[in-house]
Amino acid sequence: MKIFVTRNIPTSKLHWLNGGGREVVVSPYDRPLSASELLEMGAGSDILLTLLTDKITAEVVDAIGPQLRMISNYAVGYDNIDVEAMTKRGIVVTNTPCDEVNESVAELTWCLMMSLARRVVEADQATRQGAYKGWEPSVFLGHTFISKTLGIVGMGRIGSMVARRAQGFQMKVLYYNRSRDQKAESELGVEYAESLESLLSQSDFVSLNVPLTKETHHLINYDTIYKMKKGAILVNTARGPVVHEQALVDALRQGHLGGAGLDVFENEPNINPELVAMENVILTPHIASATYEAREKMGELAVVAINDFLEGKMPSNIVNKQVWNKRRN
Repeated sequence: MKIFVTRNIPTSKLHWLNGGGREVVVSPYDRPLSASELLEMGAGSDILLTLLTDKITAEVVDAIGPQLRMISNYAVGYDNIDVEAMTKRGIVVTNTPCDEVNESVAELTWCLMMSLARRVVEADQATRQGAYKGWEPSVFLGHTFISKTLGIVGMGRIGSMVARRAQGFQMKVLYYNRSRDQKAESELGVEYAESLESLLSQSDFVSLNVPLTKETHHLINYDTIYKMKKGAILVNTARGPVVHEQALVDALRQGHLGGAGLDVFENEPNINPELVAMENVILTPHIASATYEAREKMGELAVVAINDFLEGKMPSNIVNKQVWNKRRN
């Protein structure tokens, strides 16, 4: 029984995989593996513990071998895995959704919005460069949140936590979802937007909290981005390809948008150089879930899913439930 962990992960629970005649192999490299390295080190594995930087395709699992039975993905999103291909092959896929991750992502969303609205990064850089000569009445003027409108695209677990934090700022909160969430409306006081365009046209701040799917790819594009309210701030802590990056660059350059906070990028780790040069853009290196609490819980869930699988119990965080009764043995 071989379990291959594609990268050392920040959790104290990895040792739970040991014992029972298992061979646990952890990549010695503190970086994403190349395709050839993944195949070489993963060959003969019964289980993979992967990260979102690992592209797991049909070709990859076929090359690893027919003994591969499970992929435990150390991430909430699983767009790095061809789940349909795994299901056809009887391979179980799990992920690591939890409140610790949701809270962390919601917190970073607000961190980016607040930093942009109050121009914190610009002010910090100017101060460090010696521009501060004393109090001035017109320097780094920003915007308050009180009575502004926040638009949330995707009222799932993270979107709900973003909305909950808006209550303290007395903001009007609109949300756009595939289906109406009357429970969220009742508990959080949010309002349902009948269309994405309606939400974008009314919102001073827009938070993207959707998974990456065929439907959400380039959800924010040349058409929709110019439906946004002039001067609005866009924050993306979801997945990079949800936003057409060049469309965003053009809207910022033309002054249509007031700013953007991006934790994810369309072609990670490559970033459009124009975004890097813009003062009204904050860029963070995909760290929305980067808290000790979230990463520890993610590791625990990834490991527990493997142990449950090996004990014949369907993991609670299984992605493709339909495969369970026809999984590889």
